[in-house]
Amino acid sequence: MGSRVAKTLSNASKCICVKCPSYSFGCMLRGLPGNLLALAGGIRNAKHMEGMFCSFGQSKCLKVDKGCICLRCSLYVETGLDKKSYCLQTGGK
Repeated sequence: MGSRVAKTLSNASKCICVKCPSYSFGCMLRGLPGNLLALAGGIRNAKHMEGMFCSFGQSKCLKVDKGCICLRCSLYVETGLDKKSYCLQTGGK
């Protein structure tokens, strides 16, 4: 299994989860308040964010795999991840 991705603003800026076909607009809207609070409170201390699923774990609103772009993410390559569909996996590693 690949390494866990650090919860940093730098990694969040590289994240492409919101561009994924499985990540719906509705899920993005539902996750927005929590994501803003996580960023304001310090991303390293956040328990969950909708996005950067390789670091924060499975989505709380996505249920259907409509395609995966994990393999195209620079974080995937940089950190040696070896799975796909982190948004739908428990554990998010």
